[in-house]
Amino acid sequence: MLEHCAHARYVWNLAVEQHLHWRPGWASAPGYAEQSRQLTEARREFAWLAAGSQTMQQQALRDFAQAMAHFFAGTHRRPTWRKAGVHEGFRIVGRRGAHWDVRRLTRNVGEVQVPKVGWVRFRWSRDIPDEAKSFRVNRDRAGRWHVAFAVVPPAIEGPGTGAVVGVDRGVAVSAALSTGEMSSVPGPRETEAKRLRRLQRRLARAARGSNRRKRIKTAIARLKARQTGRRKDWVEKTSTDLARRFDLIRVEDLKIKNMVRSARGTIAAPGVNVRAKAGLNRSIHAAGWGQLASRLEHKAAGRIEKIHPAYTSQTCHACGHCAGKTVRAKRSFAVAPAGMSITRM
Repeated sequence: MLEHCAHARYVWNLAVEQHLHWRPGWASAPGYAEQSRQLTEARREFAWLAAGSQTMQQQALRDFAQAMAHFFAGTHRRPTWRKAGVHEGFRIVGRRGAHWDVRRLTRNVGEVQVPKVGWVRFRWSRDIPDEAKSFRVNRDRAGRWHVAFAVVPPAIEGPGTGAVVGVDRGVAVSAALSTGEMSSVPGPRETEAKRLRRLQRRLARAARGSNRRKRIKTAIARLKARQTGRRKDWVEKTSTDLARRFDLIRVEDLKIKNMVRSARGTIAAPGVNVRAKAGLNRSIHAAGWGQLASRLEHKAAGRIEKIHPAYTSQTCHACGHCAGKTVRAKRSFAVAPAGMSITRM
């Protein structure tokens, strides 16, 4: 399976290299048809490449062609290099029963047929719809293998009550709703944080390229994978809950890519508070801002409204009072009895 991943990554990187050599005014860069012909010649010349599955290698070229089409359409970034140990995976596309097949063994165990590998067992976490036309196998940095069957789920229907909610995303509180509810991504446990710091110190002392360094990096990746899993679980549950309870969901139109830009600056004009800015960037990523917004757009399609972020975090959800330019860390609202004013604390 790792050889399949290496072959798919190698073919992808060759396609990237071909398009990087292209310059305006030249003839068009080779498309899928030409690259597929070149792949056939390469497989005839190199036995190690011919030992892999031609179906997977051609699918890598199809995926690259689709990625380039999305780039020229302006919807995605330009496809770039895939690295060993980071991008380990391949995709199988075709009719179920002809190119691949899947079967259930027990309540929690299933098998999928991978070309030139055979039947591979996996944990059966949910039913696989009949309309699945492809699946992807990938290996994360923690060494875990995953299989995902490509099926686009239908959007979640709203309650039909006309309920509207605003979602304010932050660092201290991951999602603050206009109803007054607060929800945050579960952070690492105290024992996990201590172990992570200890492993990072050991990693700094380990020699580059040594087996000890590889083992430490794998242990760190496993801890990071737990945090990633908790964040993904929180995003899925929170987005599903909001899509079911409200007909209109308003979120801030945040430019997250610009907000997490490094403050290092240049040699001539070095940045200021670089370490503090780096810590803030990590907190923003850990809060899952982008994941929550994208999953809401998937599950509540057509019911998401993006609002300009100015002054959205300064207004009380109960009375509409605006706190002005109060420092964010000191801004909170105390709900007063009827007939009394709201106190800003």
